[in-house]
Amino acid sequence: MKLIMSIVNHEDSRGLLEALMKRGFQATVISTTGGFLREGNATMLIGTEDDKMEDVLRIISECCRTRTRYISPLPPLMEPGELLASTPVEVEVGGATSLVLDVVRWERC
Repeated sequence: MKLIMSIVNHEDSRGLLEALMKRGFQATVISTTGGFLREGNATMLIGTEDDKMEDVLRIISECCRTRTRYISPLPPLMEPGELLASTPVEVEVGGATSLVLDVVRWERC
């Protein structure tokens, strides 16, 4: 048995959860925050049999695409009276980071 921990952008989480449930997989969703942009994420915990692991990873890949967005970087601390116009920069957001762990023991109580 495997435990897949997948960290996905909050914009992708609902579609991913629906796609997993549609194909018979269950997931526990934990709201998390982090990364460079300090945006909302969802960490999904998905338990599955070894032979279904690739199916889950494929669903995650299909539902969690990367995309680009422009953000205005925060300027460093400045002296009073200084004016700094920041130019928006292009960053990549979305996608998923997945960790696959072996489950030594599984119980349902």
